[in-house]
Amino acid sequence: MNVPAQLNRLTEDYQKSDAAHHIHAFVDQKALNAEGPRVMMRGEGLYLWDSEGKRYLDGMSGLWCTQLGYGRRDLTAAAASQMDQLAYYNMFFHTTHPAVIELSELLFSLLPDHYSHVIYTNSGSEANEVLIRTVRRYWQVVGQPQKKIMIGRWNGYHGSTLAASALGGMKFMHEMGGLIPDVAHIDEPYWYAHGGELTPAEFGRRCALQLEEKILELGAENVAGFIAEPFQGAGGMIFPPESYWPEIQRICRQYDVLLCADEVIGGFGRTGEWFAHQHFGFEPDTLSIAKGLTSGYLPMGGLVLSKRMADALVEHGGVFAHGLTYSGHPVAAAVALANLKALRDEGIVRQVKDDTGPYLQKILQEVFGHHPMIGEIQGTGLLAALQFAEDKTTRKRFENENDLAWQCRTFGFEEGVIIRSTLGRMIMAPALVATRAELDELVEKTRIAVDRTARIAGKR
Repeated sequence: MNVPAQLNRLTEDYQKSDAAHHIHAFVDQKALNAEGPRVMMRGEGLYLWDSEGKRYLDGMSGLWCTQLGYGRRDLTAAAASQMDQLAYYNMFFHTTHPAVIELSELLFSLLPDHYSHVIYTNSGSEANEVLIRTVRRYWQVVGQPQKKIMIGRWNGYHGSTLAASALGGMKFMHEMGGLIPDVAHIDEPYWYAHGGELTPAEFGRRCALQLEEKILELGAENVAGFIAEPFQGAGGMIFPPESYWPEIQRICRQYDVLLCADEVIGGFGRTGEWFAHQHFGFEPDTLSIAKGLTSGYLPMGGLVLSKRMADALVEHGGVFAHGLTYSGHPVAAAVALANLKALRDEGIVRQVKDDTGPYLQKILQEVFGHHPMIGEIQGTGLLAALQFAEDKTTRKRFENENDLAWQCRTFGFEEGVIIRSTLGRMIMAPALVATRAELDELVEKTRIAVDRTARIAGKR
């Protein structure tokens, strides 16, 4: 017989029950069961407290999503009020509701005029699942049903459902779950690792031209769309050279291939612009959104469509055989609406662009610019990546960079800061409401973790 959870239980009791019932994300479950997961109990602002009372500065905004931090009473009040009024209804049966209408009105007031419609989902993975069907349906409607192939990038990440992971380029995920037909990949624009003797500008153009080569190989008449994150998030917070996106856009326009931006991580102020594609200066046909849409307080995502696509689907598409039980959920929509109002009305996105974002990038350069362990610092706004390097001059990476980065992440937890390790990079993305003092704490505790790692690596 299952026993309901009780408050104030011992950490070991929580861990035992967790091991009995859960399979966690991207972890060796047997090893985690032996170690025991941290049990997070409370959050306020940028801080979390575990079941042992230890406090952590969350330098990752949960999973790049808690833009407003933890404990926002306005978001919980919006949820409670909507639950009292209309806890649930669907967007089937020729119905809609005020919360989702008002959310969309605000969302499109924040987006460039290029966009007009959205299909709401429950997550970024679902948004990218919907993307595939919507892109293919668009080409059917405009009389080119043979255009089915989607092109993604190696080491890109678009979610962990089957089609979304196929769009992504993480081979270990493909090996575990398989692929779907009509998906191809090109190389990632990771200059530090793969640039060789090329300058960043040369390398960026070379990577972009791979898209043209792949389109010609597959036949432009068969290629439906190219999907990529403006910057790679889960792949290591990798920023492409400035030459990359203009060339990618030129190629997509030349060969009539839809340009699809995965804004799940980059959207809603993270770069200091409302959406990351605005920072990089290109104009996608679709935007996959989630995470920061609700500041992570409730699950919600969506696929934003350009007017070109929406007009075709609405005016000529007839019935689109698509639907999700919780698409446009009233409570999620109410929270998203409150979240976007706060980001707008409190000037938070502008603050990231003009104040806290430049400040974070400045202090990272001051602290790590000459650090013997760090070969490169990438970032903008409130996100950044520190690249580990064995030899900074030649850009030689550590053979055991994964182990070193994981150890650095562990040291971070010990020091009371949550940062993420991906390959040989330490990445951070604090809540957009972070103060300068909190950014100082984030960087200082990260420095201690990196210094401890450097001693293991023989760099101190």
